[in-house]
Amino acid sequence: MNRRQFLQTGTGVAAGLLLLKPRTAFGYQANSTVRHGLLGCGNRGTGVATSFAQNTSAQVVALADLFPDQLAAGRDHFDKVNAGLGHAPIDSNLTFHGPHAFEQLAASKDVDLIQISTPPFFHVQHLEAAVASGKHVYCEKPVGIDVQQARQALEIAKRVRPSQSVDVGFQCRNAPPIAAIAEKINAGALGKIAALDAHYNAPASTEKTHAGAGADEYRLRNWLWDRALSGDILVEQNIHIIDLSNWLLGARPLKATATGGRRILTHAGDCWDNYQVDYTYPDDVHLSFSSTQFGDYGFFDAGLRLFGASGYATVPYSGPVQITGAQAWAWQESIATAPGSGQFAASGAFSDNLAFADREKERTFIESITSGNAHNQIAAGVETALSCMLGRMAGYQRREVTWEDLLAHGETYQLGFSLDQFA
Repeated sequence: MNRRQFLQTGTGVAAGLLLLKPRTAFGYQANSTVRHGLLGCGNRGTGVATSFAQNTSAQVVALADLFPDQLAAGRDHFDKVNAGLGHAPIDSNLTFHGPHAFEQLAASKDVDLIQISTPPFFHVQHLEAAVASGKHVYCEKPVGIDVQQARQALEIAKRVRPSQSVDVGFQCRNAPPIAAIAEKINAGALGKIAALDAHYNAPASTEKTHAGAGADEYRLRNWLWDRALSGDILVEQNIHIIDLSNWLLGARPLKATATGGRRILTHAGDCWDNYQVDYTYPDDVHLSFSSTQFGDYGFFDAGLRLFGASGYATVPYSGPVQITGAQAWAWQESIATAPGSGQFAASGAFSDNLAFADREKERTFIESITSGNAHNQIAAGVETALSCMLGRMAGYQRREVTWEDLLAHGETYQLGFSLDQFA
């Protein structure tokens, strides 16, 4: 079955998600403009908001960022995007910078949707303000970088209004090949599942410099290197693969053991550059996960395999998405792609099997707004974030850590400086 056949048949998890339905609810007409405010004008934030503008009825009307230079770059970019779509440029009254920019954006009556694409340390704080304002929210992963933030997010989830949609950025679930194989797995194509192996091997992130930046600003601009700001690579980057594992198994891990460290990287950050984690799920199903994030030689490979009594499934970012065994199946458009041939995209705009992941995720989210079928993904996002924290704690403490150990520990990270200096 190729992608066209998949969409035409209407089968699969992704079916029905690709086109907005002609309904009216909560004041929105299907395909009417949803006024979009971007919080965090960096690489990923700009890429996602651009995709929203080009692939949905959302129009970027407001921007917010801590730093004036990033705000200015974002405004220049989206003025061009809007011009190309026949929309007005960004109103200067709807551009906000400084430590209170997120509050100003949340308070704006000219915004329906807030996209949170700030460093992960701030996600929960910004989520709280956006939810309290009554806005719809698209929050990038992770929903919290420590247990304390995760608990706070769960409390925020209770305050989401029935008419509010809150999505978490796990777009890989919406990639058509992955949605299709997920349906096969959920229908029992593999039989009883015994084990998974998974990996996320990515190049190092590049240094961000800015003239006159002090130590605190340097940390903020290079947040991917910083454990408190990012949650480390397992929580910030590898979380997509852990999320797919949880989703395909329909469960969260019970415990983990892990090793890893910082063997290659020498820059000023404190994140690890490799992890090896063994997760135990219910029914003694094990996930063996490995991760690396270093080097400038362009290698990138991410994906997972599931092994069952009747067959095994391969679910890579690039390469064949298929089931081998009694119920053999393949996503035909992925067969000609060599495994591991994909290119890492710092913006998250991957090709190959994830080529349409962002688009379909965004269309589904906007449909939840225009149709009035609001949903709240905070709790699910927290569960995946905690699953990653479980592996991180096991690695840091060099011991087996159970889910109960993680929650009882109540770990918390501190920023260590005030953002008021950037007012």
